[in-house]
Amino acid sequence: MQGPQPPNPRRKWLQSAVAVSLGLQARAFGQTSAPATQPGLPPPEDEQWLDPSRQRAIALRIRWPSEAASMPAGGWPVVLFSHGLGGTVAAGEGWGQAWAAAGLVVLHLQHAGSDLDAVRRVARDFSDRGGLRRAIGPEQLLARLTDVAFVLDELGRRQLAGRARWAQLNLGAVGLSGHSFGAHTTLGMAGQRYPGHPGIDEPRLAAFMAFSPSLPAQGDAVRAFERITRPIMCLTGTRDDDVVGVGATPERRIGVFAALPAGRKTQLVLEDADHMTFSGQTGRAVEIIPRNPQARALQPRHHALVAAITARWWRAQLLGDAEARAWLVRPDGLAQGDRWETG
Repeated sequence: MQGPQPPNPRRKWLQSAVAVSLGLQARAFGQTSAPATQPGLPPPEDEQWLDPSRQRAIALRIRWPSEAASMPAGGWPVVLFSHGLGGTVAAGEGWGQAWAAAGLVVLHLQHAGSDLDAVRRVARDFSDRGGLRRAIGPEQLLARLTDVAFVLDELGRRQLAGRARWAQLNLGAVGLSGHSFGAHTTLGMAGQRYPGHPGIDEPRLAAFMAFSPSLPAQGDAVRAFERITRPIMCLTGTRDDDVVGVGATPERRIGVFAALPAGRKTQLVLEDADHMTFSGQTGRAVEIIPRNPQARALQPRHHALVAAITARWWRAQLLGDAEARAWLVRPDGLAQGDRWETG
């Protein structure tokens, strides 16, 4: 079920946000496969949570750390993952496994209205750019932002109720991440401003990670991002191009880092990585659009590197892990042409 239409004053700022960099994460209109499980981790759990205020069901895939792992003194930190256009709870699978193995609880959110089911209704396949653009709209970004707020609310309710493992979460150490449209969702919750609207600055989120972000389509990017002062990491590649026909380029994705306020930002740029490199999936899930052969060949190395770096980054930010922080000064595994920037 789709969320309610926003009032007209919000439409302009949402449209400008949605107009770039909308990711595609599905299996070419086929069925998603069974979730993968990394050895040593419990199988992921699929649930549906109902937001009664909108009568909107939100599907989630939940990954818990190993039962043998020692819970931190403050409880388990949490990371939420938001998919791109056409995604499901399977999006970010590789990243979620790595983060759970690093001692984080990971929730993959599925956003009705911009997920695989929505795309199937309006597009022939993932080469149908006109159909795909019909699946995006300002109301969908608003629905996504509200989905994230609801999940945060629900985590708090479950913890207060002392419900099983939910009582073991550290809700003072929650991060938000996402790929492409999910990166828009991430930046939107981090405090991005939009033309005609002040945006959202969600205080319950401690850190942010944006896979394949892009500069705003309109207005001054520095002004749009000036409130994003909590830790943030951006990830993109030199072949991270437009996939829907809305003008995104590798340069515009790389440019997000420069436009963010100085002090607590980090960026990884991978030489020859393309848009689907950052979806966190493999197999048919990343072959739904034409890909560069070099990007495809490098994907195993890129995925291993991203998993290692992002897991340590989350541990540094959400757990204060000094060893992870020291390793991130110059991560192992960077190749010639890869860029690691902090500022």
